[in-house]
Amino acid sequence: MILTNQNIEQLLQLCKSGDQHAQMEVYNRYYKAMYNTALRIVKDSFEAEDIMQDSFLTAFTKLDNLKEIKTFGSWLKRIVINNSIYHYKKNNKYNDVPLDDVLYKVEDHSGIGEVETFSSIKANQILDTMKLLKDNYRMGLTLHLIEGYDYEEICEIMNITNANCRTLISRAKESLRKKLAPLAS
Repeated sequence: MILTNQNIEQLLQLCKSGDQHAQMEVYNRYYKAMYNTALRIVKDSFEAEDIMQDSFLTAFTKLDNLKEIKTFGSWLKRIVINNSIYHYKKNNKYNDVPLDDVLYKVEDHSGIGEVETFSSIKANQILDTMKLLKDNYRMGLTLHLIEGYDYEEICEIMNITNANCRTLISRAKESLRKKLAPLAS
């Protein structure tokens, strides 16, 4: 049976019954996106690969817990993000300073920047520049701008208050703007 022609619902039903070929097909469809998600958080390709593979194993073993098969992609991405943040925090636990001790509320008056100022900057330049940001800024912006999480979800994922989340995102955007300004000239 050729599995590449099957939709994800059919493949996941086969995965539930332990079909390794179906699991490999699901892996092949999602691994690049999940690897990139993990890499943006942990910044280490080997660790990102391990996290991605662990996340697939978790997903395949807990597939019966998935209520809506149509949400598999977002469910898997959430597993990858949670695993990535767990590994990130585990590796940096001695360098952490609680955000509550550092941040205070700041109003966010603007978005990522004026369109005309940064229109010449390519997406890859922005992603490369994001890697230069402080880790918590990079993680917050990645979750908000790239992964599409709202402030409430970011608060839950990063275990911070709503005010700190808004401040973090605001400061991260400002820091990114400053780092991108020389590239826009």
